[in-house]
This record gives sequence, structure tokens and C-alpha cells, in this order.
Amino acid sequence: MDTLDFNYFLKQLEYGEYIDETNFYFIDDPNEYDHYLGCIPEYEKPYWIGYCDVPDGCEFFTAEELVNAKVFDGKSLKERWDKVRIVNIYGICLDDWIKNFPQV
Repeated sequence: MDTLDFNYFLKQLEYGEYIDETNFYFIDDPNEYDHYLGCIPEYEKPYWIGYCDVPDGCEFFTAEELVNAKVFDGKSLKERWDKVRIVNIYGICLDDWIKNFPQV
């Protein structure tokens, strides 16, 4: 498995506890360039994206803002979700993450 249903992913991201860092790429990117996003609940703006259109990444107050930010070649993560392939979440492969972490 290398992807999740968008609404399921958003729900996990909103919960924030078991998704501190997610590494992914877009299958339509010829360089298969890695991107990162996550949630660090103790920060003022807990949601963040790295390696995107914004140099040095960006931060957000909500998961909804994160998934709708047009920072991936001028499109949002939500708009490009069908092209997302997840490398790992929380430092482990997607299959192991699903098996070992409580899902909300």
C-alpha cells in the first residue's frame, strides 16, 4: 500500500498525535521529489510542510489550511491527492503504520 483515502488522511492529520512527519512524493513529478508534512501539537502553528513552493517550508494553524494551501506547483495537496504516494509516516512504512498505531 502506498496511499490512503484523502478524508481518512485528513482525519489522522487533524488528530495529530501519530502523524508527526509524513514523507511522500507525487507520481507525476518526473524527479519523484520528496515532500514532507506533519503536525507538532505543541507549536503555535502545529501543521507544517517542507520542500514545497515556499522556500524553507510553511506552517499552518489547521490541517484544513495545510491540505488546501496551493504550495505544490501552484496546487494544493487536496487537488493533487490522487498523485500522492506515501513513503512513510512517523518514520515507518505505511503498512506498518496502519498496523501499529491507533487510528482515529
